[in-house]
Amino acid sequence: MSADLVSRIHLRVRGYHLDGYGHVNNARYLEFMEEGRWAFFDAHPALMKELHDAGRAFVVVNLNIDYRAAAVQGDDLVIMTGIVDVGERSAICHHQIRQQNGRLVAQADLTFVLLDVRANKASAIDGNVRQTLEALTVEKAVFAD
Repeated sequence: MSADLVSRIHLRVRGYHLDGYGHVNNARYLEFMEEGRWAFFDAHPALMKELHDAGRAFVVVNLNIDYRAAAVQGDDLVIMTGIVDVGERSAICHHQIRQQNGRLVAQADLTFVLLDVRANKASAIDGNVRQTLEALTVEKAVFAD
């Protein structure tokens, strides 16, 4: 379980990310985290291949986010993304957004299921997909580094 399994992307806060108070709008953090997930998938093509081969799709079913500090225009943020738990029918992806100085801006746990594309219903996480997800799982503690 290593920190190298956590994807990291850098993003500069732009004016169009802001709300009327000059802070990043709360909904923008969801977009930042989605960018983090795309980077995670890009970094782990074997996972995407396993999902495709199994006829499965990654579907978000729950998101719990904690906003900890305001980000403002010009801030350089680091978005970290990793898998922290794999259950029988769902798994959890953890996100953290930090300023470059390490200050925690927001963090979230995103629960996802795997959709059986043909049957159009959630499926068990099993077989090669499970093995691949488990191999990518890290402890939440690695996000504190």
